[in-house]
Amino acid sequence: MEPKIPYKIYLEESEIPQAWYNVRADMKNKPAPLLNPGTLQPMTIDELKGVFCEELCRQELDNDTAYFPIPEEILNFYKMYRPAPLVRAYFLEKALGTPAKIYYKFEGNNTSGSHKLNSAIAQAYYAKKQGLKGVTTETGAGQWGTALSMACSYFGLDCQVFMVKCSYEQKPFRREVMRTYGANVTPSPSTKTEVGKKILAEYPDTTGSLGCAISEAVEAAVTQPGYRYVLGSVLNQVLLHQSIIGLEAKAALDKYGIKPDIIIGCAGGGSNLGGLISPFMGEKLRGEADYRIIAVEPASCPSFTRGKYAYDFCDTGEICPLAKMYTLGSQFMPSASHAGGLRYHGMSSILSQLYYDGLMEARSVEQTAVFEAAELFARVEGTLPAPESSHAIRAAIDEALKCKETGEEKTILFGLTGTGYFDLKAYEQFNDKTMTDVIPTDEQIAASLAKLPKVE
Repeated sequence: MEPKIPYKIYLEESEIPQAWYNVRADMKNKPAPLLNPGTLQPMTIDELKGVFCEELCRQELDNDTAYFPIPEEILNFYKMYRPAPLVRAYFLEKALGTPAKIYYKFEGNNTSGSHKLNSAIAQAYYAKKQGLKGVTTETGAGQWGTALSMACSYFGLDCQVFMVKCSYEQKPFRREVMRTYGANVTPSPSTKTEVGKKILAEYPDTTGSLGCAISEAVEAAVTQPGYRYVLGSVLNQVLLHQSIIGLEAKAALDKYGIKPDIIIGCAGGGSNLGGLISPFMGEKLRGEADYRIIAVEPASCPSFTRGKYAYDFCDTGEICPLAKMYTLGSQFMPSASHAGGLRYHGMSSILSQLYYDGLMEARSVEQTAVFEAAELFARVEGTLPAPESSHAIRAAIDEALKCKETGEEKTILFGLTGTGYFDLKAYEQFNDKTMTDVIPTDEQIAASLAKLPKVE
């Protein structure tokens, strides 16, 4: 008889990982390099450090170092909310009547309410260490902006946040948390920057996008002495910091001799998914174990499932480096869906390469189906999930129901990236049955992809 698995598996404080894991070190096919948009040559540290913190540039470009020791100051901060629990979803299993065993790694147990704090505190630390005055950034639903404002407050840094306009209006309480921590929050696109003015002139009725907000944040950074730009997803350095999610999850599973068959994460830019799967993918790359890994994205912004693997600008204003990724085109304007953190036109270069190499799967799901899953989860597991996380919940439920049909006792692990208590406007629309599913047409995607930069 197998041992009874606790409802929540906690690691000891001494078991918090002491180093971040860089999955690129084990990738046979490395992610394609960032390109200088002017020369189309790989970006160097000297070119990047005018925009990013110098140490973060080194982390960004390092394809070979497997482990990066976590500085003591960051480890001490992590102890405020880490280790995060790994939860056995017994009540969800019972509600579904499935033989599957479902686990989720819960990252919402901190003031920012999401996994974003794992990288925010690291990036703020390196900015402070470099002697900077402050940082600029973008945020979609607000989780990243909230996390960064908290991290900047901790280190005494100025924090300027460009928040996607529709989220700025949909999620005023998350905006106010940022302001409480001292951040300056601007709806994007705005008239504060030249690129913002240009985007508004071309798309006067736009509700904004992460690509727009990135352009504004980068311009704000390079035009203010003593500032650098920081990003909450997509970049290699961010997935490196977020590897602490997967490292903790694997350590907790190993304590009880549990091996997941399926690992599921929501996918927008890639920070949560990349962090969750990193040590498992490392084993897969080294031939030590095999896992089925599923990326779940919104049908309204389906970069993996309907995008093109190509070099593209990381931002709508076309001022950032070019990244090779699955993309819908930097000019793609997603609908104002409630999963603001997943409204990005592209995907992490690391995850894009892994997907291209057939090492993971991807699927897209519609908004109403996502909230149906979120509602069930909230009712039986007691936590109101963020809309982003609920994409992973949807897929986990679907896989568990397949197990019910076949009788297979598979073990499923998914990432619960954060809570949805600041997303009640979305839940209101779902409960009032006024929520809709907006899915881009093939023609809309083709028109955006036609504007991709010409890179061989």
